[in-house]
Amino acid sequence: MSAIEEAASQNPLLWERPAEPGTQARIRPGTGTPEPWLGASDLIDPTSEGLVTSIRSAVPRWLQRSVGPLLLLLAWQLLTSLGVFDPRTTPAPRTIFLTAINLATSEDLQAHLAASLERVAEGLLIGVALGLVSAVVSGLTRWGENIVDGNMEILRAVPNFALLPILVAWFGIGEFPKVTLITLGVWVAVYINTYSAIRSVDVSLVEAARTFGVKRRELITAVILPGSLPGFLVGLRIALTNAWLSLIFAETVNAPLGLGRMMNDAREYFRVDVIFVLLAIYAILGLFSLSAIRFLERRLLTWRRAFDGA
Repeated sequence: MSAIEEAASQNPLLWERPAEPGTQARIRPGTGTPEPWLGASDLIDPTSEGLVTSIRSAVPRWLQRSVGPLLLLLAWQLLTSLGVFDPRTTPAPRTIFLTAINLATSEDLQAHLAASLERVAEGLLIGVALGLVSAVVSGLTRWGENIVDGNMEILRAVPNFALLPILVAWFGIGEFPKVTLITLGVWVAVYINTYSAIRSVDVSLVEAARTFGVKRRELITAVILPGSLPGFLVGLRIALTNAWLSLIFAETVNAPLGLGRMMNDAREYFRVDVIFVLLAIYAILGLFSLSAIRFLERRLLTWRRAFDGA
């Protein structure tokens, strides 16, 4: 007996359809029982949806998300092979891959990559600390908002890259202006999102905590800051993107080492394949950064239920 017939046998309503006036119920040949009036198209097989779900769960999530980029690379390789793309301006993925292998085996790429990672790490550490402190001060107090928020809105309105000439004029062409430019981009992103998250905490939760006699310090640490954590993580995600963008501009100013320096050299010598390799490195670093944020979200936001797609 199939799953549909078994389900129908347990429910007589599936077998005994009320006969219309002037008609008789159809009898199943050789059994004397009424035929089921619900066909297979009218019932949902409960095993079919579970099979699709089990297949989806068997494939890792990162592999499912890689389908789009892989299809893009295949289309790119095909169009280059057909001559649609000029290999001098748009080299094939195979050519870029071979160039990446040659660069990876040399010590130059490792030194440039290490210098860039060091600048991003310093700017990210300082920027996140400044962003959190300023957001907490501005979000929890009126006097902090009056002093801090206006200045941060002005800094947000000014393009980050437009500050590079003035930073060079103030601090020279050393490492300090490069790290400062990255710090400013991270600072603004963390502040804006964390401040907005603090001010968006449900007021009913705050009032309920005060009703139970919660002190101000415990109110901040147990209600307001945990409630603003999702906004902070969103700001951290944007801050990482700003850090990599700021790095590209910062390393255009007399940087002896760095991915930006390699990008300038490749542009001067018209090494388009090297430029594509560096773009791929930037993309990989950005994806690793976002993966780290997703890991933090899964660890820190276990209490929040969110829609994960249909």
